[in-house]
Amino acid sequence: MTMANSPSPHNLGQGIGTLRAKWGWIVALGVIFMIAGVIALGSVMAATASAVLIIGIMMIMGGAAEIIAAFNVKSWGRFAFWLLLGLLYVGAGVICILNPFEAATILTLFLGVALMVGGIVRMFLAWHMREAGKPWGWVVVSGIITLLLGLIIIAKWPVSSVYTLGIFLGIDLIFIGSGWLTIGLALKKRA
Repeated sequence: MTMANSPSPHNLGQGIGTLRAKWGWIVALGVIFMIAGVIALGSVMAATASAVLIIGIMMIMGGAAEIIAAFNVKSWGRFAFWLLLGLLYVGAGVICILNPFEAATILTLFLGVALMVGGIVRMFLAWHMREAGKPWGWVVVSGIITLLLGLIIIAKWPVSSVYTLGIFLGIDLIFIGSGWLTIGLALKKRA
């Protein structure tokens, strides 16, 4: 039976059964993602430019959707707000595509600040978990690591903007690939 003719699964067990037959493709997908991650880590400048280009394309698509949505809004004030928001997204996307390394500088700064804030918030939450008698040690460690990573990015900024996004992309691809590889091998064992 082909996929087009096979009935869609009605429960989790049937869905897993359908995936078991495709475990090899899932493993192959994982390997491809991992190879792409290693390639990205081998050329972090190109990976940074690629990441910014993808962000630019997504911003243009999101901006176009905002502009289209603006025409469905009834009041003039909301229409103008949605239209302006869409135009800003499209403009930022075009800047990302035309000047990827300049855009990477701004995106890296935002990333560093976001990591610092995230680390501080995580440590704050861990402190309150401690008071409630919940396990909190690993949350503190995670917050400290996140804060330090943000500080390192900011301390090396703007030079860090050339390689930071590429490193993050490469590591992300490797983790995505290892996830798919693990799922595929687990499905093979269950087959």
